[in-house]
Amino acid sequence: MKMLHTCIRVKDLEASLKFYKEALGFVEKRRSDFPEAAFTLVYLGLPDETYELELTYNYGHEAYDLGNGYGHIAVGVDDLSASHAAHVEAGYPVTDLAGLPGTPPLFYFIQDPDGYKIEIIDLNQF
Repeated sequence: MKMLHTCIRVKDLEASLKFYKEALGFVEKRRSDFPEAAFTLVYLGLPDETYELELTYNYGHEAYDLGNGYGHIAVGVDDLSASHAAHVEAGYPVTDLAGLPGTPPLFYFIQDPDGYKIEIIDLNQF
């Protein structure tokens, strides 16, 4: 078996694409439009990665209720402090740098336009 993708549903496809491309460096891998069924699927990935993030856009759907069951997506970076500073400067909603109890800062969270949380993890701490 092989992990292929994670799907999230988005209210504003263009806002979500802008966020994932600009904030996290994702690129659009492929897109499938189904106007007769009123939805579009866009698959994003990181350069040189095969695992994808599927954005599902259902035309005209109101904001989704994320409830209390959604966890988060995680993305690793080589320079946690620089990434955090860039996200703060760009005005994205981010948490402070944090660590697990008794550890130095290892991560922070950034939020996408639909409220999904993405954990940004320091790859140098593994």
